[in-house]
Amino acid sequence: MVRVTETDDPDAQVVLIVDNNPMATMRLTQVFTQKGWKIEICEDGDLAVDTYVQLVPDMVLLALDLPTMDGHTAALEMRESDPNARIVFMAPRHQRQLAADATHSAGAVAWLEKPVTQGIIDDNWDMIMGDIPDAPGLEDLDKLYPEDVDEIRAKRDDEEVVEVSTAMPLPAPLPIPVIVPVVVQKPKKPLWPFLLLLPVLFFIYYSRTQWLL
Repeated sequence: MVRVTETDDPDAQVVLIVDNNPMATMRLTQVFTQKGWKIEICEDGDLAVDTYVQLVPDMVLLALDLPTMDGHTAALEMRESDPNARIVFMAPRHQRQLAADATHSAGAVAWLEKPVTQGIIDDNWDMIMGDIPDAPGLEDLDKLYPEDVDEIRAKRDDEEVVEVSTAMPLPAPLPIPVIVPVVVQKPKKPLWPFLLLLPVLFFIYYSRTQWLL
């Protein structure tokens, strides 16, 4: 939560701007600064609800797309804490149907198409400051909350755990292959070359003997 502007007027109205787009919050700050309002900025849906309860501003400009808690749910939380919460939704054109449904559900006084300019605010000022409608979505507020993160993790862990019963027979061990060494014998040398050589050696020996005689 950031206090953006102060004013010397103790009766100045307060607007809570909830958007995580810095350009959008800067533009809206300029508009309401010129109107003499005090300005609070919040970028988180869940924190915006706490800020509203503490601050009780005169108006909330609330984007639909927010971290931790969407704008529709945050608006219903604000209306639950304060039936007179004056809420204005902000949404791009492609979310106009979603914005219209959220406006009806949360009893917002209007929804403005982003980017919200001073001209858009001035053109819709009478409606913005008009009567605050009922919020029929409060009856289904509990259904809008997602499951707790810890519960989701616990369910996921339970699904991944496989229980093994001790009564289940264990699979038979696989046979261990026996490695038998293979001895490679060197082939024996053939005898026929030696047999062929014997007559040659005998002839040489006989010839030398005759020469000596």
